[in-house]
Amino acid sequence: MEPLVSPRHLKAYFLRRLLLVPLTLLGITALVFGAIRAAPGGPVERALSSSMGGEGQGKRTRAAAGGPSITTSQVLDVVEKNNRDKNAFRSYFEWLGVVPKDDLNNKIGMEFPPGEKIVRIPVPGTIYEAKVERDDTGNAWVVPDPEADLSGWQVRLLTPEEQAKHWSKWVKGTELTKLPEYRAVLFKSSYDGLFQGSLGNSEKYQDPVWSMILQRMPVSIYFGLVSMIVIYGVCLPLGILKAIKHRTFLDNASSVAVFAGNAIPGYALGSLLVVYVCAKLGWFPLRGFTGDDFDALSSWGKVKDVLHHTAMPLVCYLISSFAFMTMLMKNNLMDNLAADYVRTAAAKGVSFPRAVFKHAFRNSLIPIATTFGNNISIFVTGSILIEKVFDINGFGLLEYSAILELDETLIMGVTFVAAVLMLIGNVLSDLCVALVDPRVSYK
Repeated sequence: MEPLVSPRHLKAYFLRRLLLVPLTLLGITALVFGAIRAAPGGPVERALSSSMGGEGQGKRTRAAAGGPSITTSQVLDVVEKNNRDKNAFRSYFEWLGVVPKDDLNNKIGMEFPPGEKIVRIPVPGTIYEAKVERDDTGNAWVVPDPEADLSGWQVRLLTPEEQAKHWSKWVKGTELTKLPEYRAVLFKSSYDGLFQGSLGNSEKYQDPVWSMILQRMPVSIYFGLVSMIVIYGVCLPLGILKAIKHRTFLDNASSVAVFAGNAIPGYALGSLLVVYVCAKLGWFPLRGFTGDDFDALSSWGKVKDVLHHTAMPLVCYLISSFAFMTMLMKNNLMDNLAADYVRTAAAKGVSFPRAVFKHAFRNSLIPIATTFGNNISIFVTGSILIEKVFDINGFGLLEYSAILELDETLIMGVTFVAAVLMLIGNVLSDLCVALVDPRVSYK
């Protein structure tokens, strides 16, 4: 008899799903990138706010009343330094690595002297100056210099009207009384984006995003693996036991504990544990993943130190998922035990344990299989609030810091990694469903 799901159809289905992953990633990252660019309070706003001597709208009002406290050239210096001198579409393609990206460490702008068509710009990282010329048609170029190596350097010309647009975009409430002179931007560029395997450098910390993520990922993987082992290793047997012992004292008592745990958010429980168990009683450390003397400990001492530091965070990780998975297993198993096929098996003389584990248990795993992949992405990426409460330097805290600082490059990096894990988790969920449910057809 031919199986309901042939290996050929299964392979073709998962191949199609995997081919959709890149397109979905492009959609997710594009939406997040657009949201970041549209959000107020970015690095340009913060830098200009500091330069104009005040805070918020009141600062701009005072600047408007007494005249601009910052020049057009200074505004453009900030805009170019933070890579905001191009539109969002161009910047997104630069992040992808489809078009060349400016090297912010090798980028400097300068205005032409009034009425002049030549300007000398200091070459970053050298003692030389680049001679830049322009014409009346909007073109500019770097004049070759036999004494200086100017290979790779390019120049971009900004007209007075283009500079005025930047001014009106970033400096609200203040009109330009006079158009600036032409501006030349000397820069180097290269393809350095996602397609080249690079996520860029953090705008706040100036560290490679990949290294920041990889440095924190082991912490979140540790919590994810331990959480999954405990949840699936305890919740499934407990759910089976509760279904078999339905309405007994064991079922009622465990239900009270399960629902009480489900009602308490993990971060709220973490705050209580930090105050009472860690601070007042001193049973566990207040913060961190390891102690200050971790490197000096023996191998067994390091294991005990990690367990001592992670016991309370693990309780917070487990409490809500533990309750959900236990009740999901119990309810599914009870539904299947009441189904006609189980009754028929019992009527034919099949023992109750065999009816439970041979017939009902596999079908009860189907809803749990659909959540397996999502749990992987959630556990590996960590919990932002729990890691913040316990000051654990994991992936979740990295996400929190990126959002708090509105660090565009770092936000895009953690979004990309989280989205990849989510999409792979969805494919794994489908695979788990196909393994436990023979009725599924992937034709």
